[in-house]
Amino acid sequence: MKNIIILTLILLLSLSVSLAQDSQYSNQNTFDKTFVTNTDNLEEIYRQLEVPKFKYIHDVDPDESFDIQNKTWSPYPLLKLGSTVYFKNITIPPGYYLLTPREHDGGLYMLFKDSGKVRYIVPIYKKEIVPRNFYEENLEKPKLTISQKIHVKTLEFVGNHVKSSMRKPEQKSFLEMSDLNNNFVSLILYWGDYKYYIVVRTIQL
Repeated sequence: MKNIIILTLILLLSLSVSLAQDSQYSNQNTFDKTFVTNTDNLEEIYRQLEVPKFKYIHDVDPDESFDIQNKTWSPYPLLKLGSTVYFKNITIPPGYYLLTPREHDGGLYMLFKDSGKVRYIVPIYKKEIVPRNFYEENLEKPKLTISQKIHVKTLEFVGNHVKSSMRKPEQKSFLEMSDLNNNFVSLILYWGDYKYYIVVRTIQL
């Protein structure tokens, strides 16, 4: 009985702290979603990049089974592509694609997946570490009612303190996509600790 009371007090304390933080967050300025991408030498980078010459057996990413184990839904960020884009002789039509960065033979590539299959592969030309606190500053927090917050905090508390219920934190992700000069499109995928850069075009070059 004593342990239950202690656990209840800890839960209520964590909830009060969370409510205070949410209130502070709601008073902050809205994040400026105008992305600035350096386009210097972008055409040269595009011309030097090679079209990937490898394919996956049956168009299946072999590492996907490891990524999705013990998960309810796909951990990959979803891109909604409203119009056709091109990477040299690769044509990527409009649609919904799960983006997955992968390494192959020392190179980095972005996989465009649809219905569990790898449809297109585009080279990644740069990889960088995500700045500290980027996700906290740029990802919108869900607006929950008090009862929903209590429910979520209860699940988090159980998941963090009961060994049989412990889960690894989900990979956080963020997408920046910008139309640039000369029909170039910059796509930057933030996924976990790293961000990945690819460049495509709205008109074939």
